[in-house]
Amino acid sequence: MAENLIIASTTEKKELYDTLVPQIAALVAGESDQTANLANIAAALKQTFGFFWVGFYLVKDNQLVVGPFQGPIACTRIDFDKGVCGACYTRQETIIVPDVEQFPGHIACSSDSKSEIVLPAFKNGKVALVLDVDSDKLDDFDEQDKAGLEKVMRIVESVL
Repeated sequence: MAENLIIASTTEKKELYDTLVPQIAALVAGESDQTANLANIAAALKQTFGFFWVGFYLVKDNQLVVGPFQGPIACTRIDFDKGVCGACYTRQETIIVPDVEQFPGHIACSSDSKSEIVLPAFKNGKVALVLDVDSDKLDDFDEQDKAGLEKVMRIVESVL
């Protein structure tokens, strides 16, 4: 198990993801506790990229329920048909939102959140959880984030 995170000394997103993804795989290797794994993944993403908020919403009781996260207090429960997280769950695909104020039905857990990316993780062909990443800057997420975070979600799926 890796317990120290080595962050590349670059501002290039691709290089940061290329360095981080194998470390996340090592971090969860051999650990069977889902909460521990999700908590460490959220912390690794926050530490590497300085995201405003990063965390997981787990499918429970026909809603998305907040799980391990890093950042300010979060919405505790989100209906499947509400906000970006609900849209990600329903559409079963990654959603990038350059300006959350322009997303119909956006849930403002924090007024400081300006842009967002949400990605699903699947177990037995169904969405089991979503990764929600918020920025306090407009248009902060792009295809490099999508590609890098989708690699992280494949690791998440391997430990669900």
